[in-house]
Amino acid sequence: MTAPRPSGPAGSSSASPLSSSQAVSRDALPARVEALLADGHRLALAAGHDDGPAGFRVVYVFAHPGTDRRTELTVAVPRDDAWVPSLSTVSFPAGRFERAVRDGFGIEPRDHVRPRRLIRHAHWPTGWYPMRRDAAVDPAFGPDESGFAFVPVEGQGVYEIPVGPVHAGMIEPGHFRFSVVGETIVRMKARLWFVHRGLEKHLQGRTPDEALPLTERISGDTAVGHALTFAMAVEDALGVPVAEEDRLVRALLLELERLHCHTADLGAMANDVGLGILQTHALRLRESLLRSNAAVTGHRLLRGGIGIGGARIRALPDLDIVRSVAAEVAELVRIALDGSVLVDRFTGTAVLHREAAAEMGVLGYVARASGLDVDARRDHPFVDLGPAFRTCTAQEGDVMARFRVRADELQVSAALVADLVARLDGGLGTGRTWSGPGVAAGGRSDEPHQDLGGTPVASGLALVEAWRGTACHRVELDAAGRLTRAAIVDPSFFTWPALPVALADTIVPDFPLANKSFNQSYAGNDL
Repeated sequence: MTAPRPSGPAGSSSASPLSSSQAVSRDALPARVEALLADGHRLALAAGHDDGPAGFRVVYVFAHPGTDRRTELTVAVPRDDAWVPSLSTVSFPAGRFERAVRDGFGIEPRDHVRPRRLIRHAHWPTGWYPMRRDAAVDPAFGPDESGFAFVPVEGQGVYEIPVGPVHAGMIEPGHFRFSVVGETIVRMKARLWFVHRGLEKHLQGRTPDEALPLTERISGDTAVGHALTFAMAVEDALGVPVAEEDRLVRALLLELERLHCHTADLGAMANDVGLGILQTHALRLRESLLRSNAAVTGHRLLRGGIGIGGARIRALPDLDIVRSVAAEVAELVRIALDGSVLVDRFTGTAVLHREAAAEMGVLGYVARASGLDVDARRDHPFVDLGPAFRTCTAQEGDVMARFRVRADELQVSAALVADLVARLDGGLGTGRTWSGPGVAAGGRSDEPHQDLGGTPVASGLALVEAWRGTACHRVELDAAGRLTRAAIVDPSFFTWPALPVALADTIVPDFPLANKSFNQSYAGNDL
């Protein structure tokens, strides 16, 4: 456990800590970025924008965990000369953002160290960029004739094991190509982006009120995390004040989401080493939490509690259920750790070293299990969580460390829930909602407003510690209050690439438990 840094007075979530927004030239961009990274900032987002005849923009957002400062760099890109200098040699996350921007907008990252497609598989039409304003709705897709572009491992005794993209059960599609000697994984390549929904394009033209239900569905198990991040980004853009009671309710919902997700995953990790009875009990406990959630917001996954400008729940959670679940999970963890099966399989397995985690920009419990003390609840607070909050870290970076960090975080979340309920003192949130221009008074429309010609007049940014790690949303709105752009980053975008790194020298039978210890979102990664 790590003692918390002071979170400071939170004020309203509309009090933006943005320290600067700067227009920089393409030539000046690399040096400016290197200076920010050297100063301890991290790249939180890089997003393309199509401004019509005016050309393109790429916005780079940097956050400083020690001070909560945010810095935006904006680069103008001519439509007839669409390129930016690649930052892939100085920042691994930047290189992936650049590939995503290229796939969406056709803005080329010049001198990129790994320039191949990221989001668009080879059957996507060449020269068609879905995020451009003039992109056809139904392009002509062809066969994927390129095969799977990956670096093969050659040598005596090396063979390949392809897994997916279709998996058993409810898991979403992802392809994993293992190069193996005996049972030892020499290299694993993950191929994602099989179900691209075009979510950011769907949000364009909608009012924030219309867009909010879509953000609850970015990744089904992160309904609160993404809805809150989106709402706070809109509030930041428009200067919407949020009452203290509503911020407490929001924090409460975040911890309730963290509780049920960690409970399920701890059981699933135990199941992957044959301890099915522990998963059975974990699922029983999660069901208790989900039923309690339904009483809190009317939805088992806690949808409906977050609004633009406020929050409202139907009832406070039953603390007896929360305390009972926390106590039983602690007992399940003790049983698991008392037996040699789980300890032997988890210890030293799929190690993600601190240096690699830092270089790749890994977030959430995966980062904290590798010794990186990062947590947006402290680094980018919207409410003071008080002494009940502390970050949970480990140094080993293996499956065992990720298991222990998850178990510790669950107990912290249970304590936070009890403390927040006490601070609310019966309050359920004000239910206030923003009633500015563009918000539908009679409910949400089924279809987005299609005129995307409005000029952005306001932009906002939010960083929230969702249960997998820090989510980031940046929005731009026009004078009518409609979204001209919403850029979304799920923490999985940062953490997925670390899984193949951790799997080096891991045996194939341990892939399922290593993968579950990461448990990144396919849907959150592929918007």
